Amino acid sequence: MPLSIPTPDAAGFTTTTEQPLYWCRYGADTRDPLVVLHGGPGAHHDYLLPQFLRLANHHTLLFYDQRGGGRSRSDSAPAEPITAAVQARDLGAFLQEFELPSPTIVGYSWGALLALLYAVSALSDGAISPRRLVLIDPAPLSRTWRAQFEAEFARRQSDPKIASLREELAASGLRERDPDAYRQRAFELSVAGYFADVANAHNLTPFRVTGRVQQSVWESLEEFDLIPQLSSLKLPTLMVHGWRDPIPVDSTLAAARAMNARCVVLESSGHVPYVEQPDALFSAIEQFLKDTA
Repeated sequence: MPLSIPTPDAAGFTTTTEQPLYWCRYGADTRDPLVVLHGGPGAHHDYLLPQFLRLANHHTLLFYDQRGGGRSRSDSAPAEPITAAVQARDLGAFLQEFELPSPTIVGYSWGALLALLYAVSALSDGAISPRRLVLIDPAPLSRTWRAQFEAEFARRQSDPKIASLREELAASGLRERDPDAYRQRAFELSVAGYFADVANAHNLTPFRVTGRVQQSVWESLEEFDLIPQLSSLKLPTLMVHGWRDPIPVDSTLAAARAMNARCVVLESSGHVPYVEQPDALFSAIEQFLKDTA
């Protein structure tokens, strides 16, 4: 089973955002935390833990559940569709509430794309601009790369090995004997295509995605291509991408070229390097943060 998640040092809900957003903090309350954005859209911060807490050895980490996911989810219908622009607006309000005038943003997967969308919009609307970015296996940065990702992930999930494991689970009787273990194994198989080695899925903290939020955010981006806008961002940036990620590495490489960013490709990792190659990932992040302090 995944490792247990420690209780945060502080937690609560925002009071100045349009909708209250759950947040939590690990580490001392300093004025220069790392603001960590989870993936999804429509997921929650928990599945980055406990692995991401390695960064809390030297930094304060500030997480929040984005609107529509985790503890920031409302059971009532939203007053407006949750779009990429809404998520970016929430991020700006969050930074203001926590009085972070020059934040370091660490984004994973969709969170990395959100960080870029926010940074681009901040140039024109006068919002708080990030001081530096750490982007880990960014979600596809154009509709074309997203289509390639969807096709590759579907191919992996239909691989005979994964199909055989599903059949084995269905016939095991585990659902009746140990429902918790069954749910854990079913989750692992549902995300197997993200991993270079399917066995590593066992160490990922389970999570849920609010489907309507995921759909509304991606639909709001329409036929997007963020690459042409990235050359306007003049800030230190580290990008890390697993070579065996179903998201095309070309998407991240193109972004790194456009931004003149530092880029690290992890050869033995899929989409979840904090589980698959944590030493390499967190060493690269710590070195970047030291170099850009």
